[in-house]
Amino acid sequence: MTETETTIDREDISRFDAVAERWWDMNGPMRPLHLFTPVRIDYLLKAARARNHAGLKGLKVLDIGCGGGLLAEPVARLGGNVTAIDASSGAIDAAKRHAELNNLEITYLNCASEDLASDKAYQGQFDLVYSSEVIEHVSDRRRFLADIEALMADEGRFMLTTINQSLPALFTVKLAAEYLLRVIPKGTHQYDKFITPEVLRSECAEAGLITEDVTGFTPTLSGGFRMSSVTAVNYGIFGGRWR
Repeated sequence: MTETETTIDREDISRFDAVAERWWDMNGPMRPLHLFTPVRIDYLLKAARARNHAGLKGLKVLDIGCGGGLLAEPVARLGGNVTAIDASSGAIDAAKRHAELNNLEITYLNCASEDLASDKAYQGQFDLVYSSEVIEHVSDRRRFLADIEALMADEGRFMLTTINQSLPALFTVKLAAEYLLRVIPKGTHQYDKFITPEVLRSECAEAGLITEDVTGFTPTLSGGFRMSSVTAVNYGIFGGRWR
């Protein structure tokens, strides 16, 4: 597979490999993702319940771009049968070690979305496919979304969270977080890869995915995040397939 045929951004993977040992360090470079995890789980549950599921228990779940397993582990604890993939071998190693320490059964695979989507054993197999804070890092969004559609079961759900391409996002996520406050490594994000909800919904539709919900995430005084109607910086979408 050539560079132009993959969703992987090699520079991004190198950056994540460099900090792989610190995925579970609450005070390390992944601290923003740790703070973001509770509301992401709440949003996943909202996506599942929108299709009349009581929760995640018993669902076949795919986490694309799982990193060190920050979402995969709570999803597994909530009863999901989790397969989690990432193109960073360092992240997958860290995720496996942490899951073993916590006696959690999660299938971790070091691969890209297109690798799984091209494997007939995985096509159409997952009740819920999610990818959180990943799509703004991929090199080919349309292919990435097509992979998600290929991996979903007929009645499956998808959920994405990402960053809006807006001036507030440029200041808070890129300039402030990377350069002023230095809470995440420099170069983590590229503004031209941020995506507005309108564009993401359109690209989802092209891939055969219908968006049923768009929700923003805003900071709380306690340092976490909450669901909001404000999508200026962080937001999530979920839905199903066109029928």
